[in-house]
Amino acid sequence: MIVPFGAGRANVRILVVEDEKKIADFMRNGLKEEGYAVDVAYDGEEGHYLASTNEYDVIILDLMLPKMDGLTVCRRLREKGNGAPLIMVTAKAALKDKVTGLDSGADDYLTKPFAFEELLARVRALLRKKDALPTVLGVADLTLDLLAHRVRRAGREITLTAREHALLEYLMRNANAVVTRTMIAEHVWDINFDTDTNVIDVYINYLRRKIDDGCEKKLIQTVRGRGYTLKE
Repeated sequence: MIVPFGAGRANVRILVVEDEKKIADFMRNGLKEEGYAVDVAYDGEEGHYLASTNEYDVIILDLMLPKMDGLTVCRRLREKGNGAPLIMVTAKAALKDKVTGLDSGADDYLTKPFAFEELLARVRALLRKKDALPTVLGVADLTLDLLAHRVRRAGREITLTAREHALLEYLMRNANAVVTRTMIAEHVWDINFDTDTNVIDVYINYLRRKIDDGCEKKLIQTVRGRGYTLKE
């Protein structure tokens, strides 16, 4: 179904808490390629801090972590009322370990080693359960198919990079509302983004050329001194 959006929820932001850097980087890079904004913590204390001070759509949490183990992180977040969907990832495959993880507040449990496609499928399943996300967003004659990663305007197919796709999705989910550069940086990039650069303006211009060039009606608009809006 095509759903027109007003002020919608943010683009999907994921926290990965994993102490093995190779695995953490593998998950971060793969998730970013899918258009998600990803933050990474390499120990339990940092993961708990980031999850407590930021809003995440999904948390991917390793069980065996330095400084604070995954079970403790999960329990403390739930005790504080943090209801973010959480996937516990661990090499422990015994049934009792899975039961302990789920009982501590995890929504899902994934055993290492795993195929990245399975992790993606589980992330999508949790997002559908959390927000009943539509599969297609629509504003005016512009449509974005979230599953097929396909963008069309007035029937014309438009090819976007992963970052352009993520930026467009964020604008469409917040259609008719003004989004600031800080909001875009937080939800489309990550916590390490350098806000002093003009990267956001550059990507907005990329989108304008692909979405608005050749069309009488310009959807992407600049709100001077505030930010941008995608307006129907």
